[in-house]
Amino acid sequence: MASPSIGRTAALSLQLSRAHQDLRRRLADLRTNLGRPRRPDGDDSGLLTHCLAFCTALTNHHQGEDTGLFAQLLHERPDLAPTIGKLVEDHGFITHILTRVRHLADRAAEAVVQGATGADLEAIGRELDGLAAIMDSHFAYEERAIGAALDAGVRDDGWSEPVLRFRAP
Repeated sequence: MASPSIGRTAALSLQLSRAHQDLRRRLADLRTNLGRPRRPDGDDSGLLTHCLAFCTALTNHHQGEDTGLFAQLLHERPDLAPTIGKLVEDHGFITHILTRVRHLADRAAEAVVQGATGADLEAIGRELDGLAAIMDSHFAYEERAIGAALDAGVRDDGWSEPVLRFRAP
């Protein structure tokens, strides 16, 4: 069980859904503000830092699932192995996209220092658009596929912190 309180256990699927909503919101904010300078002097470096912080939050969330939540679910519910395998596969694909976003953000940051922007920000925008579509599908599937198992109770050996809570970007 996640805690002695059945309310805490029953709320795990809701907490997972809320964590996913937070990640969706952060991504939507990035997509909306990409290319809009956050500072009056036109410096986009703060936005790029925000982009990298989002990538880190999503990566930590998925790593927490892979090494914590999913490992615990497999221990308690081996019947979920095919589902968890699919989710881990999705995480690998999303990681590949995040690697491209980080690379593009690094290039864009260098361009900002040199006084140029544009193409790199457009490329980041395209990657973030694709990421948003994949995340929506992945999160919906994950919530449907493991929500009931979470609500039935899964021991929390510390996996919930990186999976359900994020530091502000």
